Amino acid sequence: MPRDRLFQPAIGDVALLEVVAIKDAGAFLGWGRPKDLLLPYSEQRGRPQVGQQVLVMIFEDDQGRPAASMRLEDFIVDQAEGLKNGDKVALVIGERTDLGIKAVVNQRFWGLLYHDELTRPLKRGQRAEGYVRRVREDGRLDLSLMPSGAEKQQLAAERIMDALQAKQGFLALSDKSSPATIKAQLGISKSAFKQAIGKLYKQRRIVIEAEGIRLTPSK
Repeated sequence: MPRDRLFQPAIGDVALLEVVAIKDAGAFLGWGRPKDLLLPYSEQRGRPQVGQQVLVMIFEDDQGRPAASMRLEDFIVDQAEGLKNGDKVALVIGERTDLGIKAVVNQRFWGLLYHDELTRPLKRGQRAEGYVRRVREDGRLDLSLMPSGAEKQQLAAERIMDALQAKQGFLALSDKSSPATIKAQLGISKSAFKQAIGKLYKQRRIVIEAEGIRLTPSK
């Protein structure tokens, strides 16, 4: 069962929730509890309709009651604190931009997944694990879905070996394959692919052929 289906949002979480009713006080959202969550008119952007999904922050109002807000900028900041390059983080996928996809990091900060870091399709509101690729001088976060360094290379090697096992020991991929083809089949970048097959070749786990790579025959 996907992680998102097991997740029950609480106060302090960003979540994609469905509008289930419109009343005088505002919109009401389903959030897995007997009493629906109020999205006051003052916390809306536009006027969401029943059946629409909205990305909201769940907060506690002045009377101590849970409520929702579509005004994420009031809760999520651009300048991150307490994170460093390579840290593993929890992401909630936000809106697309010209550069990539914005994501909420650890329910507190904005970060950006650049287009070339998108190793798989992502949907708004989806929850995912990610990594801090770089903390910029202004405190903003560049993100990745893959770990860096040796961990990234090991993960790429494991994906290649799993794919070889699933394809009867041969993959029609090489250093001449396009980045898009490699990403579509393995979910990794071309640079990660080349580094991983180099490592696997040195370990004598694969044979590199003109048309692709093959598992080393068992002796």
